[in-house]
Amino acid sequence: MAEKKTEQFYTRPPKLGKWESFKIFLWNSETHQFLGRTGGSWGKIILFYLLFYAALIGFFAAMLTIFYQTLDDKKPKWQLDRSLIGSNPGLGFRPMPPESNVESTLIWYKASDQTSTQYWIEQLEDFLKPYARERSHDEPVCHQGIPPPPGSDKVCDVKVTDWNPCTRSTGYNFNSTEGGPCIFLKLNKIFGWEPQYYNYSTLPDLMPSELRQHIKKKEDELSTKPNGLKVVWVSCEGENPGDIENIGPIHYYPNLGFEGQYFPFLNVHDYISPLVVVYFEKPTRGVLINIECKAWARNIVHDRAEKRGSVHFELMVDY
Repeated sequence: MAEKKTEQFYTRPPKLGKWESFKIFLWNSETHQFLGRTGGSWGKIILFYLLFYAALIGFFAAMLTIFYQTLDDKKPKWQLDRSLIGSNPGLGFRPMPPESNVESTLIWYKASDQTSTQYWIEQLEDFLKPYARERSHDEPVCHQGIPPPPGSDKVCDVKVTDWNPCTRSTGYNFNSTEGGPCIFLKLNKIFGWEPQYYNYSTLPDLMPSELRQHIKKKEDELSTKPNGLKVVWVSCEGENPGDIENIGPIHYYPNLGFEGQYFPFLNVHDYISPLVVVYFEKPTRGVLINIECKAWARNIVHDRAEKRGSVHFELMVDY
C-alpha cells in the first residue's frame, strides 16, 4: 500500500526590520551572498568589465596613436587660409586693462598717483620678461629685413633697452607728470605668414600722409641697396577730429614698423615677436582719446569690425 503523501505548506518568512534586512543584504550567511551576489557571480562580472574597459582603452589608445602620427610638434597641420585664424594677422597692444573688465580697451591712469600707474608698469614688465632673457654670443645680427638662413635654429633678437623714454628705468613714461605713456604693439603670430611689402609706388591712398613721406624718404636713402624696404609699417591716429586734436605728437621706436627679418614665424625655439613702441609725447590731460593703430602690408586687410590688421584702444591721462 502506497504511503500517503502529506501536503506541505510554505511558511511566511519572518518580518525583518530595516537594519536586519540591510545586514542580510551585506552578507547572507545562508546563501553566502555579498551585496546580493555570490563570489562566483562577482568574479564573472568583474572579469567582464575588466576585459571590456581594457578593450575600450586599447581602442582609443590605438586611435590617438594614429592621430598623433599625422601631427607635427613644430608646425600646424592646417596653415594660413586653410587654418581657423586665416592669413590676415591682427594687431595687439600692451599693457592691457585688468581682466576683471575683459572687454575694456581703456588705458586710464592718474600720472601723479603712483598707485594708479603701478598696475600698468607691472603689466609691461611681465610682458617684456621674454625679451630680457640671456642670449648667446653666436646669435645672428639681423638687419635690413634679412632673416636667419632657412632651416636655421637661430632667431633675431629684439632689444628693448635702447628705446628711451620707453624703458623700465623711466616706468615706460607712465610716471611722467608731463608726457604720455609708451604703448607696445605686436603683430599676432601666424605660422608661415610672409608679408608682401609696400614700396612707395604701391602705397594705398588711405595710408596717412606722414607715413607716406617717411617711406619715400627711406626709399631715397636705400635706393642703392638691393634689398629695399622690408618693413610692415605701423601708423597710429586719433579716430575722430576731436581725438586727432587731443592726441599730440607721436613717436615710434625703434622705427615706424616691424622689420622683415622677423618673418615668417616658423615656431623656432626662443623666437620672440618684434615690437613697435608708440610714445604719446603730450596727450591732452583729462580727455578720453580714441586711438586706432594699423599695420600696413599688401596682404594685410583692415577691418575695424572684425579687428583685422588694426587695433583700437582708448587713452585717458588724468592730472
